[in-house]
Amino acid sequence: MSVRKSERLLNLLIMLLVQRHYVPKSRIRSILYPDASDEAFDRMFDRDKDELRSLGVPIEVGQLDPLFDDEPGYRIRPDRFALPPVSLEPDEAAVVGLATRVWEHAKLAEATSEAVRKLTAQGLEVDLAALEIAQPRLSADEPVFDVFWEAVQARQAVVFDYRRTGETTTTRRHLQPWGVARHAGRWYVVGFDVDRGDERVFRLSRVVGDARTVGEPGAYEVPAGTDVRAVARRLAPPPERTRISLLVRPDAGHSLRTGADSIQTGVTGPDGADDWHRVVLTRSPFGMVDEVLAHGADVVVEEPAELQDRVVARLRAALAGFPPAEVTR
Repeated sequence: MSVRKSERLLNLLIMLLVQRHYVPKSRIRSILYPDASDEAFDRMFDRDKDELRSLGVPIEVGQLDPLFDDEPGYRIRPDRFALPPVSLEPDEAAVVGLATRVWEHAKLAEATSEAVRKLTAQGLEVDLAALEIAQPRLSADEPVFDVFWEAVQARQAVVFDYRRTGETTTTRRHLQPWGVARHAGRWYVVGFDVDRGDERVFRLSRVVGDARTVGEPGAYEVPAGTDVRAVARRLAPPPERTRISLLVRPDAGHSLRTGADSIQTGVTGPDGADDWHRVVLTRSPFGMVDEVLAHGADVVVEEPAELQDRVVARLRAALAGFPPAEVTR
């Protein structure tokens, strides 16, 4: 799917989701398809509706005024679009994690803002609370994520400098990216390494400086049947595992308790209360900062010290725009 079409579908989804009433077809055309001819608009609009419905989006059709036989209107009811409670296996949760990162992705955030701006500029009443049906918690700080994500969508090659583990020098790499995947708490790009003539995986945090696209879009095809996550698991180095000790309030941190090595009750917490739990687990420290912070004041890191420092650093950065306050661990 092209980037332009993806943005159009996203805009249509947002337009029908954030309004409290049916949106007339003529209004949809004037805002989202302003340059299309009558025939082209009908063709694109029908195709876009069908594609959203095929993805499970419940687009409703109804009359704007029940007393008059006027043109039909369209809407998406947030209560029907929201997901019911689900239980995910670890590999399924990883896929959802990637989806939340995409939603949080800066370019799609811009598209969302642009769609809402167009609607409000037309004097339409919007319900921004409808966009809160998904609240992603997974984030990534790699500044080159945007470049690789857009290159994957456009099937465009990328040039970048890369520093391998344990090395101090960088090498220039040329990659035809097939996709990005999160594995063992890290983000990787998988693709065809033009210099090596074979598939390769690169950790995004080890890309040095700026990455840039080269050549024309659509310059290559992703091999049929490629499973990007499977390639990342196969080619990426084994994840580092370490002992992590957390202090957790009672009835909190349920996701952290799953798979824990041990859980000790009746532990004195940082507030002096003796009803905290000590949760000890062995796993990769990558991604733990986001998971700990997602629980707010209900989870405190005991060890390792490196994880404590990263949590404190993230909190300091979040407080940077506020009046100075002392943060200790």
